[in-house]
Amino acid sequence: MLRFGYDIGGTNIAAGILDENKHLIEKGSMPFPRGRGTEAVIGVCTELYHMLLNCAQKTEAEIGGIGVAVPGSVNPQTGIVIDAHNLGFHHTPLQALLEAAVQKPVSLINDADAATLAEHRIGALCGTKTAMLITIGTGIGGGLILNGELFRGGRGNGTEPGHMVLHNGGRQCTCGIEGCAETYCSATRLAKDGGAFGCTSAKGTIHAAKAGNAEAKELFDCYVDDLGSYIVSIVNLLDPERIAIGGGVCGAGSFLLDPLRRNVEAKCFFETCPEIVVASAGNDAGIIGACLIVS
Repeated sequence: MLRFGYDIGGTNIAAGILDENKHLIEKGSMPFPRGRGTEAVIGVCTELYHMLLNCAQKTEAEIGGIGVAVPGSVNPQTGIVIDAHNLGFHHTPLQALLEAAVQKPVSLINDADAATLAEHRIGALCGTKTAMLITIGTGIGGGLILNGELFRGGRGNGTEPGHMVLHNGGRQCTCGIEGCAETYCSATRLAKDGGAFGCTSAKGTIHAAKAGNAEAKELFDCYVDDLGSYIVSIVNLLDPERIAIGGGVCGAGSFLLDPLRRNVEAKCFFETCPEIVVASAGNDAGIIGACLIVS
């Protein structure tokens, strides 16, 4: 049985076909039709579905089901996207709409949960019973593996690790709360604060710190300290075996990971700290995770 998966983002809708060995045999993407409504989104998804089947020389009969990853809160039982602000989805019956369009059973999942599932099945979290993926980008996302299974929230709402409060009364977050972890630990923080000395991106700030710029190095050290405090809070709560970190900041390699590991170890309550590794499923993690939820 083949599985089809979508990773719907605010910029692009990516999709792929997963075979029985968990290999993507075909993938592609199309621009998200911003401002054109849900009907246009379903239209793009349908076009991608038929295009990729044709490219892979597969028939609809070979597809056992479809998974959809979206950047927001979903109710997997009702198939409703409760809120996906970047997509303009609010209480949107995405499952029913897509099932009607492609005549296949559809399942929904949060995009960070999908990436976590992919890392656990084929990536950096393979073989763990308790682990976490943290994705560092414009914001902070991630997901949990508890007792060997993806944890989708005690009431099914998923998890929002970026909105743990790291500094009470701290920086204003886009969610409206002050001091959320993503205001201190995201790539946006490095870009925003780096603007004070001419760096307008996280990559630029990290490059300047590596090159010996004193202001950039001070900012980077502060960033690592905040990220370490955030991670160790998770460690002290869950005692995970492994934490995988994904996102563009991981391009810093050992320049980030070595001091981060030392920072977490120094603050960790337990005698033994978990492994901190780089996520390995890559940009296809959302598609793969969406495919993997198909029963």
